[in-house]
Amino acid sequence: MIRSYELDPSSRLNRFPFTWFPFNLARKMIVLIRRLYCIVMNHVSRSIRLQLILTFCICLAASSMLYGISYNLFGEMRSRAVIDYQYGIEQIDSEARNMARGLNSQPPDEDEAFAEEANPIPAALHRQKEFEDRVKWMVGDQKYKVLVTDLEGKVIFRSSNAAETNVDIHNVISNAMNARTDREYDRKEFSSFYPVNYNGQKSYLLVSGIPEPHITYMKGDSPMPILGAIALFIFLFYFLTQRKMRYVEELAGGLRIIATGNLDYRVIERSDDELGSLARDMNLMVEDLQRRIEEERRNERLKNELITNVSHDLRTPLTLIMGYLRLLHDKGYETPEQAEGYIGIAYNKSEKLKLLIDDLFEYTKLSNRDVPLYKKGVPINDVLDQLLEEFVTLAEEQQLTISRHIPKEKLYVQIDVDKMIRVFENLLANALKYSLKPGTVTVTVARDHRYVTIRVSNRSDMLADNELQQLFERFYRVDTSRTSNTGGSGLGLAIAKSIVESHDGSIWAEQDSGQLHFYVKLKLASAGI
Repeated sequence: MIRSYELDPSSRLNRFPFTWFPFNLARKMIVLIRRLYCIVMNHVSRSIRLQLILTFCICLAASSMLYGISYNLFGEMRSRAVIDYQYGIEQIDSEARNMARGLNSQPPDEDEAFAEEANPIPAALHRQKEFEDRVKWMVGDQKYKVLVTDLEGKVIFRSSNAAETNVDIHNVISNAMNARTDREYDRKEFSSFYPVNYNGQKSYLLVSGIPEPHITYMKGDSPMPILGAIALFIFLFYFLTQRKMRYVEELAGGLRIIATGNLDYRVIERSDDELGSLARDMNLMVEDLQRRIEEERRNERLKNELITNVSHDLRTPLTLIMGYLRLLHDKGYETPEQAEGYIGIAYNKSEKLKLLIDDLFEYTKLSNRDVPLYKKGVPINDVLDQLLEEFVTLAEEQQLTISRHIPKEKLYVQIDVDKMIRVFENLLANALKYSLKPGTVTVTVARDHRYVTIRVSNRSDMLADNELQQLFERFYRVDTSRTSNTGGSGLGLAIAKSIVESHDGSIWAEQDSGQLHFYVKLKLASAGI
């Protein structure tokens, strides 16, 4: 029976640490490279400047590669044979270097160094003899001339084929340097020199000879490599930027379409870079422009409705006033008491007409923000308590009870007190007027973080959703017959909304379970402001 033993993976790793280490390192390097690649590509995709730089580098690298390949190809095709003396110059220089190294060499080991120290003449003579033997070999085989001069140029040793007794060191150095750098060197004598130590004195070693010629092939010149590289660069740059340029043309075309007045047109956001941001901004601009135009049209429509409504609401009481005044003028009454009744009716209609004109004038000023606000920090609790006391008697006359839920904590708000009292007067008057009798009008004050919310609630008939949304529109009445028998100009809630919004607050209406709720939300202020 064969038993199987299952090894712990961690034990295997511990047994072969050097086997797993390179793989873990390679895996980490791959993960790191991948992350760097993702980061770089993310930045590139968000910047046109980086995209252009990357495109330029790619085109430059591709054109450089093409230039190198085509230069070698056309150079081989147009190559020509030339005589080169540089190899021969290097041979002469190599021989001179070896000879100088032999003259300047130190004793190889401690025993020889000790022997040279004890008897220096035999060691120097030994190196000199080796030097002379090498000179004889060079003169015999390669036809080189060898000279050793002192620092002044006087010859102290020469080979058998040399006749010079004095050498211009400066001229030799200049010729040697020129020959090493001259690629068109002609067939003439070349001298290589090195400083040496000859017979215990500082000297110059000169090895002269005519370099051996070698035939080499020089690549020819052709304009095709550079022209091909330029053509490839232009083609690649055009090809790689073609997509972006089409997108630019698409944005320009979309802008022309929008300029014709087609505000429903939207450009497509195809990238995350500056062009994509431009497309988003264009769409936002068109949406904002479309919204403004629609708002202008709505304001124009509301202005026309305002003129119509004002004409209707002004004509009704004015017609009655004129009718009763004509009766009085024409003596169309039977008794003085009847005449006094006509005068009273005309006066009441005149008061309603004045109220309508005053409300309209105030609403216009509030809508245009022409009314200055005199804000100060006051506790909204005290304002509401004082105002509700004034409405208690009116509520009792209409079989209503006012219930208040106001916290004792002082909740300070920055308001124009007179304007805000007008808001709550309109809400309370509206609640008393349209509440089911008998009933209760509830006023609740609650703190909501940095805001305070005031709610005025009463029982009333249920309204449709569209009616609830239109309560704060000017001249809107739930009564579709648009009579003013119930009193009011139809501007009370619209004025209340304008006042609240001028205080950076909000006002709205809700209903549930037969209750109609009006909310006013204001921002809290520090006490004593």
